[in-house]
Amino acid sequence: MKVGGTHYQTIWLKPDDPTIVQIIDQRRLPHEFVVLDLRTVAEVAHAIQAMIVRGAGLIGVTAAYGMYIAVLTAPKTTRHAFWEYVEAAGAQLKATRPTAVNLAWAVDRQLEALQQVEPLDEMIACARETALRIAAEDAENCRNIGTHGLQLIEALAERKPGETINILTHCNAGWLAFVDYGSATAPIYAAHDRGLPVHVWVDETRPRNQGARLTAWELGQHGVPHTVIADNVGGHLMQHGLVDLCIVGSDRTTVTGDVANKIGTYLKALAAHDNGVPFYVALPSSSFDWDMRDGLREIPIEQRGGDEVKYMDGQTASGAIEVVRLTPESSPVANFGFDVTPARLVTGLITERGVVAADEDAILNLYPEKRRLASR
Repeated sequence: MKVGGTHYQTIWLKPDDPTIVQIIDQRRLPHEFVVLDLRTVAEVAHAIQAMIVRGAGLIGVTAAYGMYIAVLTAPKTTRHAFWEYVEAAGAQLKATRPTAVNLAWAVDRQLEALQQVEPLDEMIACARETALRIAAEDAENCRNIGTHGLQLIEALAERKPGETINILTHCNAGWLAFVDYGSATAPIYAAHDRGLPVHVWVDETRPRNQGARLTAWELGQHGVPHTVIADNVGGHLMQHGLVDLCIVGSDRTTVTGDVANKIGTYLKALAAHDNGVPFYVALPSSSFDWDMRDGLREIPIEQRGGDEVKYMDGQTASGAIEVVRLTPESSPVANFGFDVTPARLVTGLITERGVVAADEDAILNLYPEKRRLASR
């Protein structure tokens, strides 16, 4: 994607020093564009936990690069010392964000690749190539999600020729949440680039405001018409026929089609269902959990610190970035990071292989190689 006319991905190896991983500090957007260097596993873990990087796909790719850094910094004296260090690093990374399944998937994929390599001096090259491959696959999968999701928007355009197609999003499932293109935004970018008249309603997405801060920023960078709205406006818009389509992302989707996504997604799905608005979830295969069948009972829901609800930062009229308190100082708060939307409320899943019903048989027909895992 373009930032000020320059192409960026969200994570990359520093060109003049490939032992350093570089990321965009998403906490500083939209007011400042800052690139950070990551040199240690602890720095990678902090970047994930503190949401310097965030979004299911990017969390996974960052963890893959974290494992590369772990191999770089691991002792090479004995295999035992090496593996003790690398496995501890994997456990540290996995503990940072419990809901996004991509995180554990990427760490395990690195470990599996490393186990196929015998000489310790070949481990660095293996970890580096595996991280690069995971990143490239993430971007390509999102590009394909855009191609398949475009067909849904084109069908809407045929039914209302010349009219604006209004799409509602929640949180940020854009290119900032992946390596490039995004999941929920990929069809939107594809439609805009095709010349279709799309407009996006952008949920602000309290408490961290990823919609207002990140989705709106990247849509603006790409020139896509959009309007930021408070989280509770979506139902009103749907009641008045102002939403043609909802597309959201996913941090974990069960094999039966239940979807964990940013808190508030479930309420949008209920409103869409009540008003006959198609509700689609865009996700790459790495966001499926092939071992889980009941999202409400099994998906772990991250509870984050209360300060995210109590305080908000923003830019003052003077240009300074300041933090303000929103709540009474003594009031306790709860901060659930995600909710689960049952499969019955999901019109379909937009994946890199195509659009499919949120149904176990349909999902496994699209991914037949996963049947063995799902039947355990």
